[in-house]
Amino acid sequence: MSQYLSEGYVKIFEQTKRFIEKIELNGSLKIWSIIPMKTGYKEMLKRARSQLPHEILEQKRFEFPKPRSSTIGVRTILYNFKDICDKLDRDPHHLMKFLSGELATAGTLDDYRAIFQGKFPRDTLDRLIKRYIDDFVVCPVCKLPDTKIVKEKRFNFLICEACGARSSIRPV
Repeated sequence: MSQYLSEGYVKIFEQTKRFIEKIELNGSLKIWSIIPMKTGYKEMLKRARSQLPHEILEQKRFEFPKPRSSTIGVRTILYNFKDICDKLDRDPHHLMKFLSGELATAGTLDDYRAIFQGKFPRDTLDRLIKRYIDDFVVCPVCKLPDTKIVKEKRFNFLICEACGARSSIRPV
């Protein structure tokens, strides 16, 4: 081996080898015994957390507006439909198609509200919107709502803007 290396490299190799042999204790290399630690682990962790942005440490729960609805005759009107779509950052037609399919009824969009044919209690709408959020809004990997729906050829994908995950979703 030494015939291929210059004399300088051989000298450094030998010095390193002797240095390592000196610090071996009981057959194991104790690197931390070489480097003196002036601060403890807890102090370093506290210092690292103090340098993080405040938004990262906060655990905000994703909340959506509760559906405000009423039944007039045989129609159910969801008054804050536009607010819900804006909060979820989804196309109103996509959410409308989902709700109409799950309720098995016809529905129409009217500016800021949705009108469904049939009598549906508020808790049914609430449960269906929660299911929509689980299936089409929240990232299955990091559980954050920072996603968008992308259609490629005939497949739909949920792409997370927070972690970059790409998950296939069923068509509505």
